[in-house]
Amino acid sequence: MFCLDIILKENETIDDLQYKGLRIIQKKEGFRFGLDAVLLANFADVKKSDTVIDLGTGTGIIPILIAGKTEAKSVIGLEIQEDMAEMAQRSITMNGMDDRVKIVCGDIKESVELFGASKFNVVVSNPPYMNCGAGLVNTSDTKAISRHEIKCTLEDVIKAAAKLLVTGGQLAMVHRPNRLVDIVWLMRKYSIEPKYIRFVHPSPYKKANLLLIKGTRQGGVELKMLEPLYVYNENGEYTDEINDIYCRGVGNIEK
Repeated sequence: MFCLDIILKENETIDDLQYKGLRIIQKKEGFRFGLDAVLLANFADVKKSDTVIDLGTGTGIIPILIAGKTEAKSVIGLEIQEDMAEMAQRSITMNGMDDRVKIVCGDIKESVELFGASKFNVVVSNPPYMNCGAGLVNTSDTKAISRHEIKCTLEDVIKAAAKLLVTGGQLAMVHRPNRLVDIVWLMRKYSIEPKYIRFVHPSPYKKANLLLIKGTRQGGVELKMLEPLYVYNENGEYTDEINDIYCRGVGNIEK
């Protein structure tokens, strides 16, 4: 059941996800979810009755998609920015998901204190891709916080995931290929064994600009390289696999 009594604030829109009638509130100017979030929600292995947490949930798109596509028992989205967390919670209410999905405003670095250790079967994260070592960054800007390691680092995310996961639980992430060595090294540092890697290419013959990776807490040593995922085919159209992931078109996705 969908709630129709949602009040939009200035600079907000309601966007149709074109999947089971799901919708999301986003800012007209500000951080808006992208292809990477959709791919991650599809990539994570979420089973019936699993408990899931999304670290750095932003608009809440990943919890919404996971709750809509799976039979997860509960999904939590953790977001440090109060205005983003409040907006994401209104999206959850609008979609009638309050019984399964909850948005919590808090710091990833304090997530174990908030939820307890070994509480989740699956941790997902679409963390900031860029460190703050280059260029000037507005540390109070919503887009900057979402894209740069201002409030948390890659190590903060993986360290928290290792503590939040049950033994055998899964961490699924989307990131940039140039951070692959850092990701694998940090996973092993915190006893999450990398299991699957998939590179995402804009189109055939173009280099990958995203990677998807899954690891298991205290898992055995075995890494599988999955087939590459192409977003567009040689004719400049979405590939069949992307159309399947989008459920034949998720609206307003930034490329």
